[in-house]
Amino acid sequence: MEQAGVALVAAGSPGSAEGSPGLTSPACEKRKAEEDTSSDLKKAKLETKALKAKRPGFTDDRYNETSYYIENGLRKVYPYYFTFTTFTKGRWVGEKILDVFAREFRAHPAEEYERCIKAGTLTVNYEAVDIDYRLKHNDLLANIVHRHEVPVTAHHIAVVHMDPELVVVDKPASIPVHPCGRYRHNTVVFILAKEYNLRNLRTIHRLDRLTSGLLLFGRSPRKARQMEQQIRNRQVQKEYVCRVEGNFPDEEICCSEPIEVVSYKIGVCKVSPKGKDCSTTFQKLNFNGRTSVVLCKPHTGRMHQIRVHLQYLGYPVVNDPLYNHTVFGPEKGKGGNIGKSDDDLIRDLINIHNAENWLGMDGDSDLMLSPALSMPLPSVESSDSQESPSPGDSSSDEASHSKVTVATQTGHESPDMRFDPAKMSRDPHCYECKVRYRDPKPKDLVMYLHAWKYRGPGWEYETQLPEWAREDWEEPLE
Repeated sequence: MEQAGVALVAAGSPGSAEGSPGLTSPACEKRKAEEDTSSDLKKAKLETKALKAKRPGFTDDRYNETSYYIENGLRKVYPYYFTFTTFTKGRWVGEKILDVFAREFRAHPAEEYERCIKAGTLTVNYEAVDIDYRLKHNDLLANIVHRHEVPVTAHHIAVVHMDPELVVVDKPASIPVHPCGRYRHNTVVFILAKEYNLRNLRTIHRLDRLTSGLLLFGRSPRKARQMEQQIRNRQVQKEYVCRVEGNFPDEEICCSEPIEVVSYKIGVCKVSPKGKDCSTTFQKLNFNGRTSVVLCKPHTGRMHQIRVHLQYLGYPVVNDPLYNHTVFGPEKGKGGNIGKSDDDLIRDLINIHNAENWLGMDGDSDLMLSPALSMPLPSVESSDSQESPSPGDSSSDEASHSKVTVATQTGHESPDMRFDPAKMSRDPHCYECKVRYRDPKPKDLVMYLHAWKYRGPGWEYETQLPEWAREDWEEPLE
């Protein structure tokens, strides 16, 4: 079997000096060896690049590996078998494969990885190895798992604009833009490909999983590059709306505090003199007696910029599970007063995540030890898991689909989304098959932050305002 990224030069191969004794000088042998090595390295790089180019989720067999069903206002994915692959990282070289998986991939206990290695479902270069195998440079690790995805809202993705080069959609909250962490088919790019037949879209920008609103995709590399360049050159004006705690000041406020990434691994930022320059303008739109709707105009594009600036000003987004939390101190980070070191903040965030399951907002974190939005139940689902119909319920979905459907927008009929027991696979070794999970509640699926309007050179798009942005809106009771 050919091993990706491994260059092997066999002695006595055709063209080697050994085949023609006395006819090749040492200098020629050296030059020949250098050429062979260069060729092998080039081949290895091309093989590695080819393997990486086969990104999961961009071929028909990937799209068809499972399907969706709607239940309790949620879009769910039937469990399916999936092969996770990764190349050996430099820090893993020389370590035992079992030790690496037990430490780096904590979704399962070490005993489960030991079972997978012995069963041959966790392989190196697609070959079975012993649990004491020590990893080498460019080893390709592959692990076959029975994959369960986290439910997302059943709200349909409305197409705001579509032409041969560009697709603009209104992303519902709770759905990640692209595959990450525990999300794959329950992502915007997969849903658009599977249900709207909009494939090979190129991401121009992104939104956090819980953020709703405008999302632009290029249908050609040229258009994607053009739009990305406009955003990079700050030619695109963006307007967001959010609902924050308290009565936001009446006057326009510009926050220009620099933002520093505390940890890329868990995705957390803070205002810091060591951070990057950034600026956001805020203007109150309305106040309902307890909370305010605020128009946000970010002039730069830092990670979590709007949320961090609002936290600093003392008006965090009402239901921001990260920046509206006392983990940032008794004042929740107002004025940059956190009162702890970065290491302590990261440690506390991880500890709280283990208890509350909200860290890793975009599914990028390897700290996701359990489903971020699903809570395990010991037996049968309790009565409080049966929510009253929400805007994402099948009943309300049908009402909205009667006006705007996938077919009317793209000419591609939506598949049957009714639950089919025959598609529900089970694996005797799968931990998640043995645990029942309570469905996430509607409040777990939304953050009151919405990308409302984008305007660039010669173009402009906007969505309808979300229901929670109305002046007379009231927080729904539990």
